Amino acid sequence: MNWLTDIFSVQKPVIAMCHLQPLPGDPDYDKEKGMDYVISAARDDLRALQEGGVDGVMFSNEFSLPYLTTVEPVTYTAMARIIGELKSEITIPYGVNVLWDPTASIDLAVATDALFVREIFTGVYASDFGLWNTNCGEVIRHRNRIGGSSVRLLFNIVPEAASYLAPRSIADIARSTIFNNRPDALCVSGLTAGSETDSSTLQIVKDAAGDTPVFANTGVRLSNVREQLAIADGTVTATTFKRDGVFANEVDVRRVTEFMDVVRSMRA
Repeated sequence: MNWLTDIFSVQKPVIAMCHLQPLPGDPDYDKEKGMDYVISAARDDLRALQEGGVDGVMFSNEFSLPYLTTVEPVTYTAMARIIGELKSEITIPYGVNVLWDPTASIDLAVATDALFVREIFTGVYASDFGLWNTNCGEVIRHRNRIGGSSVRLLFNIVPEAASYLAPRSIADIARSTIFNNRPDALCVSGLTAGSETDSSTLQIVKDAAGDTPVFANTGVRLSNVREQLAIADGTVTATTFKRDGVFANEVDVRRVTEFMDVVRSMRA
């Protein structure tokens, strides 16, 4: 677990998502409000998350729905601009996630000095976005070619809105992913953003993962955070931090503070 404590300086870190508004090229991008609005909304959420006491933040094009598995260059270019404009205000470790494109995520991480990336790096899936294939070896080689070998990789092995095509158990997937690809961490998800990660699945992955950290990737909230962090080595959390716990809403600093107070009491 050394890299987690090295980066976040705590046990069982909470990585909060900073969900970006629709970007240029996205179906719901608001041309009248433009990028100034997108940046302003991201700044407000970032400030609320940091004030609420989260341990890290990950910038994601969450509202680029419906997602692409190979994104257009304008997406990660816009994200780079947003992070660049906010960088002087970021006071905690940060990462990036370009949904759902691991190569673009690596490119963005290197361009913005992000410390970690979460993505689907392995497997073949039947998904809401069509047949979803990956090429981890190619992505890892690309990371090294462009100077990103220090970027930590969080492998989501239970991706939202998708099902693994091969008839393999989640324990076997976890073990073989670790053996073949040497991820820095594994992420276990529910069906969609905000959907609770199944505790039994989380426990199976944790038991199979050995020394590799395991994150509860979706649906961690006040009602289950103690249970989830009793198993997981950290969380990636977003929806519960939003006003009224609604995915599309802005971050509510009071909800962040309340959640992090519970997490800190667990650590104590």
